[in-house]
Amino acid sequence: MNSGTYIFQQLCQFLPKDYFEYLVDKYDGNKYLKSFTCWNHFLVMLWAQLTTRESLRDIIGSLNGHKSKFYRLGFGKSVCRTTLAEANERRSIEIFRLFAERIVEMAQKKIDVDDLFIEGIPHRVFALDSTTVTLELKKFHWSKAQNGKGGIKIHTLFDILTSIPVYNIITDYNIRDQSVMDNFQYESDAFYIFDKAYVKLPSLSEIDRIGAYFVVRRKKKMNFEIIEEYSCDGREDGVLRDLKIVLSNRWAKVRYRKPLRIIYYYSEEKKCVLEFFTNNLDLEANKIAFLYKCRWQIELYFKWIKQHLRIKQFYGTSENAVKIQIYVGIIAYCLVALIGAEFRSKLSPFELLRMLSVSMFEKENLRMFLLRAESSENLQSVTDYNLKLF
Repeated sequence: MNSGTYIFQQLCQFLPKDYFEYLVDKYDGNKYLKSFTCWNHFLVMLWAQLTTRESLRDIIGSLNGHKSKFYRLGFGKSVCRTTLAEANERRSIEIFRLFAERIVEMAQKKIDVDDLFIEGIPHRVFALDSTTVTLELKKFHWSKAQNGKGGIKIHTLFDILTSIPVYNIITDYNIRDQSVMDNFQYESDAFYIFDKAYVKLPSLSEIDRIGAYFVVRRKKKMNFEIIEEYSCDGREDGVLRDLKIVLSNRWAKVRYRKPLRIIYYYSEEKKCVLEFFTNNLDLEANKIAFLYKCRWQIELYFKWIKQHLRIKQFYGTSENAVKIQIYVGIIAYCLVALIGAEFRSKLSPFELLRMLSVSMFEKENLRMFLLRAESSENLQSVTDYNLKLF
């Protein structure tokens, strides 16, 4: 990377511009604002996400001192608040959604999963969960109300090993979590970790059918019959019971016919017993409990992007503007992860993004910048945000 170019320029060299322009042509993205192209629009929004700008006024105010850099940065001849607001409101969401999918795919391929594993668990591990972004109904009038509040949900299938949000779906606030389970693509021989909101037996049965595994919290009133009880010693690993069972509720046993395991695990920190269903009949019970604990990584991801990207406050009030901003935020996160994998950085995507956010207009070789960032003694560890599940 040329040390005479800005850090932001070097980051953008990893973006597949040809594919973006293909999407622009497909969805007629430059129809209304030809002087401020879709690529200009995207780069300004990407810069705003990477530097956590608070509003349109903040974006324009921060860029005004760098007008001489606009051409080299790809922002176009000028950027004004009304043009950016109109672009967010009128341009197709599909351009940004599909481009986000491509960047996610690139990041996944770049990260070498052979170097990543959970000890004793030779499987890929994914967690599915959602986060809610609350919206004021008076401003975001298109938002569906629930319990007197507006909002949207971001449903994410998160790769625990690579820390990449591999699939992302944005829905209305009132959509039940389990209703989106069939919209995700599952792969065989992988583990999928769910909270109790995702107990949807036909979907779990389909995961089992393709040769994948699930771990899901038990809902109340999910009755079962015991086939076999395995020996366990809760004094060492917290596992109180390990049972092979079949569901016995009238409709449950029709929707999921095969045997399952239910594991009772005592959480010392929470002072309660947690109950997990799984279709894996072979893995040790304490490892099943550990897999559920790994689900907390997606909670950490949601917490982090809300704190360090613009996911809760928006630059526009239309549905279009909100969704474009979220997809650009996902792109920003995955681009940073891709950069880290490309240069084999020891820093996590969280740490990299924190360092890059204050260095966009610096002229420094990107590889040297990352090496310098790794050696910094003042990095704030991502574990500062880690909360204990058990």
